[in-house]
Amino acid sequence: MRTAVDRIHDEKIFSKDFALIWFANFFVFLGFQMTLPTIPVFINDLGGSDQLIGIVVGVFTFSALIIRPYVGHALESKGRGYVYIFGLFLFVLSVGSFGFISIIWMLIMMRIVQGVGWGYSTTASGTIATDLIPPNRRGEGMGYFGLSGNFALAVGPALGLTLAHTINFTVLFLVCAALGFIALILALNIQYKKVDDSPHKTKPARFDVFEKSALHPAIILFFITSTFGGITSFLPLYTAEKQIAGIQLYFISFALFLMLSRVFAGKIYDEKGDLYVVPPGILLTFIAMLLLSWLPNTITMIIAGALFGFGFGAVQPALQAWAVDKAPENRKGMANATFFSFFDLGVGVGAILFGQLAYMYNYAVIYLVAALFVFFALIYYFILIVTGRREGRKARQST
Repeated sequence: MRTAVDRIHDEKIFSKDFALIWFANFFVFLGFQMTLPTIPVFINDLGGSDQLIGIVVGVFTFSALIIRPYVGHALESKGRGYVYIFGLFLFVLSVGSFGFISIIWMLIMMRIVQGVGWGYSTTASGTIATDLIPPNRRGEGMGYFGLSGNFALAVGPALGLTLAHTINFTVLFLVCAALGFIALILALNIQYKKVDDSPHKTKPARFDVFEKSALHPAIILFFITSTFGGITSFLPLYTAEKQIAGIQLYFISFALFLMLSRVFAGKIYDEKGDLYVVPPGILLTFIAMLLLSWLPNTITMIIAGALFGFGFGAVQPALQAWAVDKAPENRKGMANATFFSFFDLGVGVGAILFGQLAYMYNYAVIYLVAALFVFFALIYYFILIVTGRREGRKARQST
């Protein structure tokens, strides 16, 4: 007799539109990932301090955060295609301008524009992927979709740092913008889900800025993504200060193990539930932060990257599938907006907080505090279990 699991795997994930959104996401993420480790170096060249680096990273994430609730509504009212293409256009415009800027306050202004574009495009792409994936394979499908960003992460930071030492920043940022333009061309060829214009469609409340069913996984994500502010903003400077070579190897190690975990973590979530994915992933991330705080040599750095990649690669798609699973059909866009808003909030708070910590203390303190944030994520998850408020996917029963 065929089991429920067998029937689930009969539903296909891959299609032409899924391939288009996958590659569009890959190219825009590649352009974005190339800027992550190079913008702090660019700011340093302009004479900026650690505090300014934190601010420049923070304004980007907070502008994305502020715009996401509107984007969630726009996805259901104006349509997926309009939102996604507009976001990609803003990304190309803003990133392409970076290399022509020589004043930090102008860079801050264009980072705000980039953040708005990023808020539009990433909220839309996650929702578009959700539309295309069969509901019963959402965890697995989001894992496959996440690989597009992971492949970009595997080469983006290392490529960006390498190019920063061989070409000038103007050309580097134009290359990043060109990758976003490729994503825009691909996006124009996707067949998007039609907007629900039924007269019976529920109208959003005036101050409807989040999807309630997505809050618990989003809060867990917030504590985890706060670590990104310390890694993307300060790890290149931290390793240079400690004279540890091979920072590119950290990003490659992180990305490879993140991709490895995505191959099977989504299936485990779909078949066994979040309890088998989320706590182990959080624990690996916690250990990675402790190793980065210690960081005696390149080998430790590579191991930390592997643990962080494996842990985050397991946790993120499971939390995103959890956030979307419980949302009503006409609230999937808002559920994704809520999820990514907390992603942005974590990165922004982490970047600004860690910039202050680096200025007041040292880089090692950043990663001790980051480990504490990750520990809070684990505590919050187990509080949800104890209080009976955990609503993630439970293990499936065979029939």
